[in-house]
Amino acid sequence: MTDASRLPGPVMDLWEWQYEGACREMDTELFFHPEGERGSTRRRRAENAKAICATCPVIKECREHALSVREPYGVWGGMTEEERRAHLSTHDRKSA
Repeated sequence: MTDASRLPGPVMDLWEWQYEGACREMDTELFFHPEGERGSTRRRRAENAKAICATCPVIKECREHALSVREPYGVWGGMTEEERRAHLSTHDRKSA
């Protein structure tokens, strides 16, 4: 008989928080900039996305996920790509 106790738990449990995201039914273009988007247009899109994140019941889980996998694109957990890079850079320097 197979020893099931050594098998990993349900993977779905790791992602279930996404079902509660405020962004779940929204267009992904709100959170991911199109190629070549710059300046005030990009800032406005990011601020609108972050406003949606601010209402989200799972913002903490989303942010932790994006930081842990070093998500390179889009607004996640109320943070832009640049904000996540800066946060991780600071965190990496403190750890060293």
